[in-house]
Amino acid sequence: MKTIHTKAKHTEWLSAEDMHDASKIWISELSFFKEEQLFLEDLIKSYTLNLIDNNHFEESKKVIDKLSIVVKNTQVLLNAVNSHENGLSIMVDGIDQLEEEATYRKEHRNLIELIGEFKKRYQKIKMRLFTLIKLVMKESKQKRLLK
Repeated sequence: MKTIHTKAKHTEWLSAEDMHDASKIWISELSFFKEEQLFLEDLIKSYTLNLIDNNHFEESKKVIDKLSIVVKNTQVLLNAVNSHENGLSIMVDGIDQLEEEATYRKEHRNLIELIGEFKKRYQKIKMRLFTLIKLVMKESKQKRLLK
């Protein structure tokens, strides 16, 4: 028997305060990711010679290319969340604009999904990078011990 998986759409009520709090958390997380990415880039620079070694070149190139895409996506998401946060006024202005408010809520739900997927991809890339750096460090240490 084959199981069919469907994506459930949750249509819970999102208050303006809840959306504001979520946006602030996203901004904080994305800002942290930007700082973390600077650290990762420095780490890559520190081990560049080892990473471009014939044994690791292909994997290094793949991981570094994916990391550069993530760096760009982080800034795009940060801009989108900041814009979304600035548009929150439509929810609290006291004027009934049902269509605009519904659009804002839909945008918020889309951001929930986008940021969730982004975090998963980012974690995978970080794990691949750390595994690669760890391997390079071990090999470098072994070479020094053998000399």
